[in-house]
Amino acid sequence: MGLELPKYPEMEEDNFVNFTDSEIVSHVKDALTSVLSGDSNSYNQLVAVMHHSKRLAPDEVALLETTLKALGGAVSCIDTTLHDSLLSAIFSMSMWNYGPHVADALAELIVSLAISNGKYLDLCLGMLVSNFTPPPYFLDKLKLPRGLERKGQVLSLVHAAFKKISDYIPLAPLRLSNIVLQGMPTIYHKDRAIVIYVENMLKLESGEIGELVGSTMLMAVVDQLIELDLEIGWDAILQDDFSKGIFEMELEDVDEVEESAEQDTGEFRLSRKSLAGNSIAELLDNLLVLTFEHLESCERAGRLAKVFETLLQSFQITVMSAYKSKFTQFVMFYACALDPDYCGMRFATMLADLFVQDSHPQPIRMSAVAYLASYLSRAKFLSASRISSMLKRLVDWCLEYGKTPDGDINPNAHRVFYSGCQAIMYVLCFRMKVFMDVPRLKMQLLMPMEQILKHKLNPLKVCLPSVVEEFLLQSKAACLFTVSKTFVFDGLLESELSRAFGGLERLDTFFPFDPCLLKRCDSFIRPMFVFWSMVKPTYDDAYDDDNDDGSSDDELIQDFVNENEDIMDDGVARSFDEQGLDLDEFDCALKKMSITPKNGFSYKFGGGFQEPTRMPCRIRPSTSPESL
Repeated sequence: MGLELPKYPEMEEDNFVNFTDSEIVSHVKDALTSVLSGDSNSYNQLVAVMHHSKRLAPDEVALLETTLKALGGAVSCIDTTLHDSLLSAIFSMSMWNYGPHVADALAELIVSLAISNGKYLDLCLGMLVSNFTPPPYFLDKLKLPRGLERKGQVLSLVHAAFKKISDYIPLAPLRLSNIVLQGMPTIYHKDRAIVIYVENMLKLESGEIGELVGSTMLMAVVDQLIELDLEIGWDAILQDDFSKGIFEMELEDVDEVEESAEQDTGEFRLSRKSLAGNSIAELLDNLLVLTFEHLESCERAGRLAKVFETLLQSFQITVMSAYKSKFTQFVMFYACALDPDYCGMRFATMLADLFVQDSHPQPIRMSAVAYLASYLSRAKFLSASRISSMLKRLVDWCLEYGKTPDGDINPNAHRVFYSGCQAIMYVLCFRMKVFMDVPRLKMQLLMPMEQILKHKLNPLKVCLPSVVEEFLLQSKAACLFTVSKTFVFDGLLESELSRAFGGLERLDTFFPFDPCLLKRCDSFIRPMFVFWSMVKPTYDDAYDDDNDDGSSDDELIQDFVNENEDIMDDGVARSFDEQGLDLDEFDCALKKMSITPKNGFSYKFGGGFQEPTRMPCRIRPSTSPESL
């Protein structure tokens, strides 16, 4: 039978199973206490049983299970000094090596040790945390049904043990949090081990002790995502041609993808940016998907709003302070997509608050408005009314700012102002048609742009040329205003002035919600995402009147009509009547309006302008050299 329990005269191997549980516990206690008298033979045999692990015969399995259960009833006799070798053997055991009966007995022993003496608490919690991940030899088995079944059994036992220990020791969750954080594998561990470890952290967040450890676990997961994110250098994903505008880049990707029918968009973009085969990118992709699935479970359980508050805190502390995070921010995007009414607007409001409040440092405010602009442009789940409410805050702030500063163009001194102006223009590149087709939105948002764009700080000259060019093309086609003096953009992405206001961080070229380049992550984001190919620019109206492609703009307009039926049609007239305005006089005034500021630029608002002189290239909001 191999190694066995101490053989007392009455306890022979053949009739071992005839002993009662209390008798077996008694014999194990005798083996433990015999060390005091200098007789360690029985004790050594007991320790040897703990080293049984792989390929056990049925009788060895029965012996190990029985011994573990007996030790659980004799924990009061275990001494940290006298029985150090026994404790070391127990804490080095892995539940992954055993079937459900032995693993269950081992988990019960660990719980008994933890609650019997405070000296064992950290050791017991550490042993359970070590069972988050399987031994290296078992990783490949996770691809098989039996391996997945073992995984479910082990993790259920581990998390049940945490709950039992916490019921007896209220401070245990605090100790557990520290141990989990200290035990997090580095990014250089095997990727499957890291994924399983993070899976357990999220399981703790949503588990029975989640109220005590949940926030810590979730924030640590985001920290892990950012660490991986920053390991992916921009060199692997930057566009090769910096002379092309941000919108052109995105459409190039789409066009080339269509030429390769065998690859989907996600696969193509990963290949084009040399991310395919990048182990760090693949690991980050898997962890993001794991986080998305966790958010889905939170939404089903009705607790997403609470979890989102932790995500917001983590976003401000971790993500916004990272230099141009590339992918981690899509956790926020996906959470907002799951609950646009609360999470979606909570996120937008937080970003707008950060931007308009002077108490925050300039880089934080500029980063916040970059996130906001990209979010408002790309979020398919946001209604026109919600987008307009956020955009109005930016327009109002820029109008107010324009009343205070003196002097001419100064990118360094007015960085926040220029970032706000660029954000407004960027959003309008995506959403202008929506606002032009809804009279109230046109009046509230687009008409005040005159005062901002004609300001002597001249945002049209300072902001990114690629954004300004697209904005002006659409504005001219929509008869919103036109520029009498031709800008020479040459399709350039950036200029010396835009680089100046962007600063060392190059926040002028930061568009954080550009299309996600991670294959699995993209499959979650894509249904809720606005690609440039889905946008119907205003200059397309002349060519596409007979081509109803069901664009995202059309959907937004219809959503706005549904939400605001009282202000559509005759409702618009009622709105003007309530304000004492005459529609005919208002329209006439618009057509006559002509403003000529300094520097030779002439802006005209209202109708009566010619169509664009050229068919603009279709562009993609890929957004920055970093616009992936």
